[in-house]
Amino acid sequence: MTLPVVSLRVLLALLATLPVACAGAAVSAAATDPVAENMLLLQTASGGWSKHYRGKKVDYTRNYDTAERAALRAPGRHDDATIDNKATTSEIAYLVQAHARTGNPAYLDGARRGVEYLLRAQYPNGGWPQFYPDHSSYRHQITLNDDAMVHAITVLQDIAAGRDGMQALTPEFGVRAAAAAQRGIGNLLELQVRIDGEPTIWAAQYDEHSLQPAKARAYELPSLAVAESVGVVRLLMRQPRPDARTVAAIESAARWLEAHRLHDLALERVDAPAEETGKDVRVVTRPGASLWARFYDLDGQQPLFVDRDSKPVPFASLPNERRTGYAWYGTWPEKLLAQELPRWREVHAAGAAP
Repeated sequence: MTLPVVSLRVLLALLATLPVACAGAAVSAAATDPVAENMLLLQTASGGWSKHYRGKKVDYTRNYDTAERAALRAPGRHDDATIDNKATTSEIAYLVQAHARTGNPAYLDGARRGVEYLLRAQYPNGGWPQFYPDHSSYRHQITLNDDAMVHAITVLQDIAAGRDGMQALTPEFGVRAAAAAQRGIGNLLELQVRIDGEPTIWAAQYDEHSLQPAKARAYELPSLAVAESVGVVRLLMRQPRPDARTVAAIESAARWLEAHRLHDLALERVDAPAEETGKDVRVVTRPGASLWARFYDLDGQQPLFVDRDSKPVPFASLPNERRTGYAWYGTWPEKLLAQELPRWREVHAAGAAP
């Protein structure tokens, strides 16, 4: 049988495309990232991500069985999305990078949903709650703890500027991200705690209405938080044209941190077989060393250590589990004060925007 000329040409053309089509299918099938796939699986209905799965830190490298996948995709799944512990912000960044590597559009779509989550979760005053939409307990408070709000603002500023791989999101979200980040910066400036009219540093959590320092966990009382304040100052120092208000916030916080340096002290971790945890932490004298307490009280601006009953106690009187299980002391401001701030002053302080 002789095929018509037109049909033969069509057949030959189709045959010629088969290797290309097969190769394309192979590329498409391979264009996945196991971690990114799990991020899409665990993304909540609100577009954010939880920091836990079944009571443990989320592990994106493990395999989820059929029953787990079905439960994660169930319509009634509890939405415990958060920005705590870098949740949501780190997933957005990873998915954008995975999209750049693989070209898989699902990853960029997942990142888009994550950005929408950040924009929806923000309060009108510019702050972010620790969790959204779950506002139970202290989850509704504006949260600086563990740099939660700093991470949210940083991701949005990266999107607005099209940097650190975020340029794929800039056309769609650039304007909104820039506006949200600016509101966040404004909120941080409002949140700097003033005591007797003098600016100090920042608290870890705030009431979202009064903007006053608030209590979170039983041992996290309203207080001045050194570690979180260092993160805020670094964020403010990254602003390209800081105005006078921003410069004043940076400088006043730096003065406070320097004034509350604990000179000639260091933290020592030792084996302690007789203790509950088998180890202990103690403060020792070490000439030339420095420490800061993580928290300082709002009255005398003195180091604050709190047990699980919410009662302040001396550091040495904390139960062993509390003394060793939390970062009560640290050197968080050391590099900021010694290296980063002097460099920033050279570049920005003299030319601050009005």
